Amino acid sequence: MENIYELSENIDTSIFYGVNNANMILLKELHANIRIVARGNLIKLNGNVEDIENCRKDLQKLEKHCLQYNTLNEETIRTLVKGDKINATLPNNLILHGTNGKSITARTTNQQKLVEAFQKNDLLFAIGPAGSGKTYTAIALAVKALKNKEVRRIILSRPAVEAGEKLGFLPGDMKEKIDPYLQPLYDALQDMIPPAKLQEYMGNGTIQIAPLAFMRGRTLGDAVVILDEAQNTTIPQIKMFLTRMGLNTKIIVTGDMTQIDLPVQQKSGLIDALDVLKGIDGIARIDFNQKDIVRHKLVQQIVMAYDKTGREKTALKKSKKEQAK
Repeated sequence: MENIYELSENIDTSIFYGVNNANMILLKELHANIRIVARGNLIKLNGNVEDIENCRKDLQKLEKHCLQYNTLNEETIRTLVKGDKINATLPNNLILHGTNGKSITARTTNQQKLVEAFQKNDLLFAIGPAGSGKTYTAIALAVKALKNKEVRRIILSRPAVEAGEKLGFLPGDMKEKIDPYLQPLYDALQDMIPPAKLQEYMGNGTIQIAPLAFMRGRTLGDAVVILDEAQNTTIPQIKMFLTRMGLNTKIIVTGDMTQIDLPVQQKSGLIDALDVLKGIDGIARIDFNQKDIVRHKLVQQIVMAYDKTGREKTALKKSKKEQAK
């Protein structure tokens, strides 16, 4: 009898099959009465009905583990095939398991608030300083939703304000010109999705990364959409972006009010949107602060120092104005 087992489209077959097909070779040893041939996401099983059914049950266990933890090795395979459970202690506030089984967690109170708000709202604003994990957590939530088949796409965008007229002078085609501005988004994805699977997702459009200008005219449906560095959008730009929302879509907008690169006379679209959209059901705002900074310990002190200087300058300007009166 022949039977076909189809692996989930979200699984990374290079991890599931192992280096040089080591995992499949082991599985064949453990199911010696069955001929197993794997190609792509399809595994062909030849043998009697009972042996095939036992093998299918083991494949289901291995697939579930691989999807959840992004890793599969000989010890795990032997344990699961024997029917034993993996003694894995899940960390608190786990979002998902990233590359090589790395635990991606909500490490601070406000990161956890973002995770909870994501379940209840379709539009979220995550505002806070550099290094507070707002973008990283947002991308983790998007990857989790994709893995759980809650959405079909992830769309990540940033305004390339820093480029300005300089973009045309950069070498390469359009992708090569804009990639440096999108690199932080690639870095986060590489932590969460194995390289081969990430390349596949990027190639077939499951994950799309593009400058904000490329969003015009689109309807973004059945997706998690993230707009990063939104403090550098203009009012028309952020309005255009937010009105792209389609059915079964969640949007997360992140920004840092202290790093606005727009001309002084131009109001940030993010500041305007937060004011205009205040109080609407289905929209949540999470304010991150220095306590959420999870980079090098000096980053928190740097942010605090600049905040202190900014407050002192503001107070000085206010004092001079009052004296001038």
